[in-house]
Amino acid sequence: MNEQVDALIIGAGPAGLMAAEVLADAGHSVIVADAKPSAGRKLLMAGKSGLNLTKDEPAERFLEAYAEAAEWLAPMLAEFGPQDVKDWAEQLGSEVFTGSAGRVFPREMKASPLLRSWLKRLGEKGVELRVRWRWTGWEGDACCFDTPDGAKTVDAAATVLALGGASWARLGSDGAWAGRLRGAGIGLDVFAPSNVGLCVDWSPHMERYFGAPVKGVALVVGEARYRGEFVISRHGLEGSGIYAVSRPAREERPILIDLLPDWSEEKVQERLSRPRGKASISNHLRKSLHLDAAKVALLREFGGPLPDGVALAQRIKGLPLAHDGPRPMDEAISVAGGVRRDALDDRLMLKLRPGVFCAGEMLSWEAPTGGYLLTACLSTGLWAGRGAAEWLERSHDA
Repeated sequence: MNEQVDALIIGAGPAGLMAAEVLADAGHSVIVADAKPSAGRKLLMAGKSGLNLTKDEPAERFLEAYAEAAEWLAPMLAEFGPQDVKDWAEQLGSEVFTGSAGRVFPREMKASPLLRSWLKRLGEKGVELRVRWRWTGWEGDACCFDTPDGAKTVDAAATVLALGGASWARLGSDGAWAGRLRGAGIGLDVFAPSNVGLCVDWSPHMERYFGAPVKGVALVVGEARYRGEFVISRHGLEGSGIYAVSRPAREERPILIDLLPDWSEEKVQERLSRPRGKASISNHLRKSLHLDAAKVALLREFGGPLPDGVALAQRIKGLPLAHDGPRPMDEAISVAGGVRRDALDDRLMLKLRPGVFCAGEMLSWEAPTGGYLLTACLSTGLWAGRGAAEWLERSHDA
């Protein structure tokens, strides 16, 4: 016999937990099922380096980060945007602050206190969390699970799928659900790594620079410029500066590195034209332009022997980044692709599965790091939760 419940949430990440809270607040019985041994594992991992909750900037600029998905996500982010994220965190006892770049963090810089407080609040509202429950698909209208106690089925009047993307599989986001949805005829965009490092097949002389940071640079794609830093790793390039250009890199668009973004090309050329005496070109670059050894090594690696004069100044201001594509999907912070907009109605309900809603990273949208990812997961979770609550109300009235 199937277990009966008002609302079933599959996935205990930020989107799923937000949907669960909305439904519990509406007076419904709620079960949250997750395949892993505990909730919010990817959130906890993200918080190890400082949990970036959201970005404090004008709404129009914030929306621009979502590119072609901005129009779709706009009403959801209007309902639960950056200020709402800050209020939500503080209501859970996590005081927040805004850094110099507009990024918002909890004062303790960790995810665990916030998550503990949230799970406690959800428990007090009657939300039941079931871990090690792996969703295996549908049997009619019922959801099927592999559990420590064997196969189980749950028949819910409304279901919210918040199954994550396809990166960091060890934390639960393995994308295995995609095949089940495709098998049900639901349209998905193919997964692709996002916010990920780039592969570079280094020359042997670069080995001495593995682990070296490259700071104070800009990455240029067409008219767009991204200030940031990155690290030279054994396998390529990693870090926030590289993550910002992971999409154009994936699309094989040309990327240039401006090694001196605060200097004009004319200033660079003037400094290079000064007499260098017996100094090597490397020492001349260090003394006249303050370029460190890692930057000089990149100049040679990506551009070959160093030219003189104007050509060298041009290379410094626009060094072509040669790479072999993104690192593997499971190393990506997030993914592009997922459930397509046209597979869903305006409340994020699957058109082919009435009463089943989708939220979070499993939706087909992409955004950079910097608080955009978490904010959209929370806002789509709230939107799907409200949609499910409305569905339950209409079903009850009928």
